[in-house]
Amino acid sequence: MSSSIVSVFVVSPDTRSERRFDLHITVEQLKTKLELVTGIPIQNQCISIQNDGGETIAQLSDDTKQLGFYGLTTSQTLNVIDTNPATSFTGQLSDVSQVEKFELSDDAYAKRTDSVLAYKQRHKVGRFASSSETPAPVEKVDIPIGARCQVESDEEGLHKRGTVRFVGQTSFAKTVVWVGIEYDEPIGRNDGSVQGERYFTCRPNYGVFLRSDRVRVGDFPIEEINFDDEEM
Repeated sequence: MSSSIVSVFVVSPDTRSERRFDLHITVEQLKTKLELVTGIPIQNQCISIQNDGGETIAQLSDDTKQLGFYGLTTSQTLNVIDTNPATSFTGQLSDVSQVEKFELSDDAYAKRTDSVLAYKQRHKVGRFASSSETPAPVEKVDIPIGARCQVESDEEGLHKRGTVRFVGQTSFAKTVVWVGIEYDEPIGRNDGSVQGERYFTCRPNYGVFLRSDRVRVGDFPIEEINFDDEEM
């Protein structure tokens, strides 16, 4: 089984560090931890996941969801924005014009062994990845297009069912085989496209991309979800 612990970079207006988190914690629990790291109050935090190129690939918008729901992986970056810096600790550090700055030359930084640059060089991440190396084998996923499926849910009594519309690699995570699903109900996150690239077509909020281990294929008939019960 793969580890549920990921090592990511945490970046905020005043801080940058490398941290380890369990994919089973919720976004709300993550914010509690990040308040100690960044100084940004929980209610002011707006967190996004960025890839090695600095592109935003997910917004942690639901405090009740677990980190694994958003597909967070090792070496990605959690970018924490302060939505109200005037009321937070980070707001007090914004004006550094009167602070004597510590400067490090490019050569001195390159010699450090505890920097992000050194980490990327050791693990051959990003521009340091060798094109001559044999690419990692892509996992084999035996899920047919058009199959009916059911997705794991943390909510008791909720069955997320739909139809498989895509199986393969994507530009937003090339080393993983994703399963694109069209849900029976509008409980998804997209319309079959991500970052402007389309993988299949469905109605808005009916589409979602998941790892294969979260998808069960079988004879799952369409179930109507009663949203009125959730609002009582």
